[in-house]
Amino acid sequence: MDIFRYKDVVRRLSVVRRHSSLFVPVLIGLVGVFLFVPAHLMSGKLKKQVSEESITKRGRQVMSLRQTAVSSEQWLVERERQQAYKNDANQIMILAEELTKRPLLSEKIFPSPTDTSISIFREFGQRYRDGVNEMLKRVKAGGCPTEEELKRSLGAISGSRGGSDRFRSDLGGAGDEIKDALCMSKAKAANVYCRTFDISGYEFWGGYQYAGTDQAVEDCWYYQLAYWIIEDIIDTIDSVNSGSSSVFESPLKRLLGVDFHNVLMTTSSRATAKDARPSYVLTIYDGLTVPYTNRVCDGDIDVVHFNVSVVVDADAVLRFIEELCSAKEHIVRGSSGSIQDTKYAKHNQLTILETRITSVVRGEEAHSLYRYGEDAAVELSLICEYVFSTKGYDELKPVSVKKKQVVPALPFGMGGESRRTVSGTPDKQEME
Repeated sequence: MDIFRYKDVVRRLSVVRRHSSLFVPVLIGLVGVFLFVPAHLMSGKLKKQVSEESITKRGRQVMSLRQTAVSSEQWLVERERQQAYKNDANQIMILAEELTKRPLLSEKIFPSPTDTSISIFREFGQRYRDGVNEMLKRVKAGGCPTEEELKRSLGAISGSRGGSDRFRSDLGGAGDEIKDALCMSKAKAANVYCRTFDISGYEFWGGYQYAGTDQAVEDCWYYQLAYWIIEDIIDTIDSVNSGSSSVFESPLKRLLGVDFHNVLMTTSSRATAKDARPSYVLTIYDGLTVPYTNRVCDGDIDVVHFNVSVVVDADAVLRFIEELCSAKEHIVRGSSGSIQDTKYAKHNQLTILETRITSVVRGEEAHSLYRYGEDAAVELSLICEYVFSTKGYDELKPVSVKKKQVVPALPFGMGGESRRTVSGTPDKQEME
């Protein structure tokens, strides 16, 4: 064995043993050196990312939010907005009341007569008739030649005063020419065909017979409703025929009638229905038809059905319907029934429930004396509902009318057995 070589190894081991305590720090230092470089690189990238996203980007967002931040006075704006909503709701309530605050034909009758004199009811009837006359005058309404007018014309030509049938046979074709000329002159002199007895209630009040105070008050009340409805129909005719100078130019040729009868009105049924007064629709089966609207008297509204029938140009049917359902203007009635400072409001109370259109056969007796022009004309018959806001007139409604607004009891199993009132309170006998 090489003793010197052995000693050298031993010497080296002793050196290692003396410095072994430095191994761990040195190792940690080396690991730290190796970790420092990537950590430094990563921290730079992280700083850059934080700077871009957290500081720059978020900073811009904060500045943007700062510019759009809610003002400390925002509650005042919100208060104004809520007040506007409240005002809108109040305005709707006012409009609902003004809907039915329309002028009365008489301030002496509702809700109860100021005296027991029969004259106040006759005065109401006369105002009703005068109002209808004025409305028809406004739309330049006229009629076809009457039998007396035909007789006079034929008699003047023949030099005699006999019956028109004999003159027609004596004159041959000349009689037809005379009749046609008279019919043409009537059509040129009017904008629309309509006679007073085509309007419901006109003849009723012309031959009015007093039947007791309660009955008289009810008649006046229901015909007041009718009068308001008739006003809307005449206003519609006036608008549709605006600018016309004769029946030939008018889109709406003839008002066949307005009535409240329970049969859809035609030229043949009109005569039997002309004096039927309006009535309230208490259930969906009480009206002229079962309404798709399902509207009936319910305490907030009163509902009335009516018929209106016209002869109109075929291409003007939709125009008439749209105008009929449009808003109309009226003068607002004061709380005492009088007109208050000529304040105006609009109402839109009409809905069409059923429509029927039939062609006009000009040679038929119902149209033989009328001249509608060359364009195709149709007969348009409508069933309509009219809605009254009770808030606008309930204080004027007669007690006897309120007592009759009692909805009949429903059959067992369909809502109970008790009766309820729509408006007013039934008397003790009715409740029993």
